[in-house]
Amino acid sequence: MLSIIIPAKNEEKYLPKLLRSIKRQTFKDYEIIVADNNSKDKTKKIAGRYGCKIVKGGLPGKARNQGVKFAKGDDLLFLDADTELKTRNFLKKAIKEFKERKLDVAAPLIYLHGKKMDKLYFDFWNRLMELFQYSLTPFAGGWCIFIKKNLHNKINGFDERITLGEDSDYVQRAIRSKLFKIKFKVLKSVKIQVSPRRFEKEGHLKVAAQGIGTGLHWALLGKDKKNKFGYKFDIYKEN
Repeated sequence: MLSIIIPAKNEEKYLPKLLRSIKRQTFKDYEIIVADNNSKDKTKKIAGRYGCKIVKGGLPGKARNQGVKFAKGDDLLFLDADTELKTRNFLKKAIKEFKERKLDVAAPLIYLHGKKMDKLYFDFWNRLMELFQYSLTPFAGGWCIFIKKNLHNKINGFDERITLGEDSDYVQRAIRSKLFKIKFKVLKSVKIQVSPRRFEKEGHLKVAAQGIGTGLHWALLGKDKKNKFGYKFDIYKEN
């Protein structure tokens, strides 16, 4: 079984799109766990309507860890609530590739239907993912990560102290947990569709500055555990 874990907070606008795209999948051996961070809108009601298991969440890293505690599957898939599986064979193709390539952890490239600047930003991200997948410091976005449950448990899950970059840290710790024997690769068979909402809310310059600032902080001073670059987690509730 595949356990799909979705962190959520006030996601009534985006969550139905994701859940519909999951329900349309040709692959059916899955469960959906929504780790909710005290939503004030209809998020939990929507999750219940789609037959999801609802558990107490928190910020993204903590929410994902909470979801795993209730997961029955041997394989895990972390998805952000504003993503979407655009083809009916997304899960079937991804799982087939994951098994055939004997991967332990994997992530797909990003597909974005948005403005030109949005696409340029994520095209750059995709190139970084492809380049660094062969190193000990790969990039991976929390919007979509496949991993074996026993590996998640071995590295004690996501580092809940990190506010931005916890997803890449997660993958890097997985690889280093058993040097050269844990296999991470970018999936070739599928792409995950993401929302441009952060660009719409905060602007391209601010998002880029947060990413660059966090990267430099990690390289020079270590992990940012105090959210020094002002990354916001609860800015998406619609008025």
